[in-house]
Amino acid sequence: MALAHLHWDMPVGSTLTLGLDRGDHEEGRVDRLRDVVVGAGFAVQDVTVEDRSIRARASRQRTLPDTVGPGMRLLVCGLNPSLYAADAGVGYARPGNRFWPAARAAGVVERDRDPVDALLHHGMGMTDLVKRAATGASGLTAAEYRAGAARVERLVRWLRPGAVCFVGLAGWRATVDPRAAAGEQAAGFGGVPAYVMPSTSGANAHARLDDLADHLRAAAALSR
Repeated sequence: MALAHLHWDMPVGSTLTLGLDRGDHEEGRVDRLRDVVVGAGFAVQDVTVEDRSIRARASRQRTLPDTVGPGMRLLVCGLNPSLYAADAGVGYARPGNRFWPAARAAGVVERDRDPVDALLHHGMGMTDLVKRAATGASGLTAAEYRAGAARVERLVRWLRPGAVCFVGLAGWRATVDPRAAAGEQAAGFGGVPAYVMPSTSGANAHARLDDLADHLRAAAALSR
């Protein structure tokens, strides 16, 4: 969350330098640092290891930072941020998107478009399968899907949320099961229960607000 706040405060393209103690497990710490920095919305330019320290240099990207932490009841994973959301600093920020109205109707959150309050007071974290913001998902590549799914799985295995909910079937079908239907996924994801729900975009006219709220309520109910 410290990196998320830095991301919100920094202009796109500015440089961030991080240093931390290497500890006794150099390789694991370097890999974890890369994942955390990428998840916070930065592009890692280089990582150097010197004596007992690790130093990373990264640049702030036009995307969204993860809002995640230990003790999450539910981790919500979108496909990728829209440019509108990236510039607003909030996922699903466009007025026509039904995510926040559905989340409030489901009792998952109370405050509208407030990912920090959602995490701190309701245990709902947020990330994206692909960090690159775009006007749509049509330009995302298979390599981006694979790398993103691997990063999110490592995040889930590390922080152990009660459950993870993928918003939109496209990402899950591209990386896990091409024939998946909305609902709980039998195999789970990263060792925790997984749920896939329809897109909350206003363009998805087939999904009603009440239905989206039911999906989020069912996903949250999987939390152990």
